[in-house]
This record gives sequence, C-alpha cells and structure tokens, in this order.
Amino acid sequence: MNEGWNGAMDDGTNRLGWMLDDALRMPETRYAILLSADGLLMAHSERISRDDAERQAAGMSGLQSLARSTAEFCGTPDTTWRQTVNEFDDGYVFLVAAGPGAYLAVSATQRVDMETVSFRLQELVQRLGKEMTSPPRPDAGRTP
Repeated sequence: MNEGWNGAMDDGTNRLGWMLDDALRMPETRYAILLSADGLLMAHSERISRDDAERQAAGMSGLQSLARSTAEFCGTPDTTWRQTVNEFDDGYVFLVAAGPGAYLAVSATQRVDMETVSFRLQELVQRLGKEMTSPPRPDAGRTP
C-alpha cells in the first residue's frame, strides 16, 4: 500500500484525509489529494475515490515536475516553484508545494474565489507540514 510521511496512508487508512476534507469547506471546491513527488497518493478527500485519487496523484506528479522544470522562464534555474493553477472549461486545478517531496492538489468549479483558495491552501500546507513532521502517536492500547 502507499505510505506517506509517518504512515500518512498505509493499509488503506487515510490518516490526513480529514484535513483535506476541512479544506474543501470552501464554496465551489470539489476534491483534494496529497501526493508525493513520485506520484504516490498520501491522502485524499472523502469526495474522491481512492482509485481516482491514485490516478490523479500520478498525473499531478508529472504536472509539478513539468512546472518546476520551467522555473528558469520566470527568473533563474534555481527559482523555487510554489504553485500551478490550470484552468479548464469546468473549473480549476490548484497544485501547491506542501513540504519536501509533497504536493497538494485541489479542484474547484469555475465559480470559485481563486484568491481565497490560494490563501486557504497555504494555510493547509502549514498544518499538513506540522502533522507530517510530528512523530507518530503511540497506540493507546499498546504496552511498551
């Protein structure tokens, strides 16, 4: 099974999914996934199936790689990529850096407030970073 930082997604669990669901409380948002740089699904929102989330994670991995490779077009080759927004007939896909080797993707309708989504995603990235770097919590029923 896919395993993210500190077991973010292992054995079918979706430990960080609740944080993604929280992000989708914004009007006009659809789905959210957290993925690793190599395209492995780390977490997904409740509104998207695991199979669809895994397929999208693979695609988003390629998208972030392509975006990062064009950084020189915006400045210098060492310019840091932070976010990509793709527009489609039916809405937008926001893809943001969520820490070393992790990316957060959110889809939304064409009526979404883009500035609000970008701001909320940065807040979520901060929360996810703290959660993913904290040590795993010990099992309550486990004896040392």
